[in-house]
Amino acid sequence: MENVFIFALYFLKQILIMERLLNYIKVNWLIFAGSGAGAVAGYMYWYFIGCQSGTCPITSSPLNSTIYGIIMGGLLFSMFKKEKKKNQS
Repeated sequence: MENVFIFALYFLKQILIMERLLNYIKVNWLIFAGSGAGAVAGYMYWYFIGCQSGTCPITSSPLNSTIYGIIMGGLLFSMFKKEKKKNQS
């Protein structure tokens, strides 16, 4: 009986964690979408343009280019996120 209670508490805790995670994703979906688009764009930039000599710090490897794209995409899309206005009362 005690194990069932412990399992129920564990299950409820997991549900609460999942709800918080889903809420966080709903609030910041634009940043996640920008990061995904930036990752694809960064990889495509490396694939189609890239750096033949290997001396370019960003475009010399697909990993660097993709990470740079993730950061730039997230920052670019975060500019369009609307902040909630707080009441000044």
